[in-house]
Amino acid sequence: MNYSEQEIEELKEKAREIRRLIIQMLVHAGSGHPGGSLSAVEIMTALFFKKLNCRPNQIDWPERDRVHFSKGHACPLLYALLSKLGYFPQEELWNLRKLHSSLQGHPDRRTPGVEVSSGSLGQGLSVAVGMALAGRLDRRGYKVYCLLGDGEVQEGEVWEAAMSASFFRLSNLCAILDYNKFQIDGRIREVMDIEPIVKKWEAFGWSVIEIDGHNFTQILSAFETFEAEKEKPTIIVAHTIKGKGVSFMENVGDFHGRAPTEEEGKRALLELEGDG
Repeated sequence: MNYSEQEIEELKEKAREIRRLIIQMLVHAGSGHPGGSLSAVEIMTALFFKKLNCRPNQIDWPERDRVHFSKGHACPLLYALLSKLGYFPQEELWNLRKLHSSLQGHPDRRTPGVEVSSGSLGQGLSVAVGMALAGRLDRRGYKVYCLLGDGEVQEGEVWEAAMSASFFRLSNLCAILDYNKFQIDGRIREVMDIEPIVKKWEAFGWSVIEIDGHNFTQILSAFETFEAEKEKPTIIVAHTIKGKGVSFMENVGDFHGRAPTEEEGKRALLELEGDG
């Protein structure tokens, strides 16, 4: 499918809106993870607004596509997307990380639109494999999407799940690697280098698509390639920038898990208002 310039511009504006919401809720909460939330904005915005088959007014619809944030610390992004789709009022975002709130610091099933609680890194792809297998056994046509962090794929369970997915030929499964090159302890290549990452996934029997994770044209094309795949699971290796969209957060490891201060939040929102 070819997308018009207007459609791409609309997605860019939605991405700016999502980024603004992420900054606002993190400042309000005083804690949370901006870097890895901001890096995955474009790819998840394209998925939620152009590809996802869902019914926000019927969250348990059996034919719905499943999305699992294995990198659960990026939940500010997930919550912003769910609110924009109408799963819950946008005002609920300001309860992020509050006691008894449905919007916890990692995804929780109490949140409308969240399939499975997450946050323990390395486990999410196994969950997604189970969802994809269930879809096949139940003869349902839904797709399963799983967002992975690059530091997360240092975990052994990820590769056990990858091996299972290819063995069972789960062509209804799409993993998305947010490859922003940072984890909480520093740069990926300095903590435990994951390269050659494309060759590794290919060796495990996956269809691998490598893209610029901030380019909507490439992102949408990658999802269409996944939709056409009938033999293998797919992984989209999306090269991204940690803290994308806010100049003083970009490629700064400190913002992996530090929320912006009120003053930093004002600076960030000014930049995002002027982002063309």
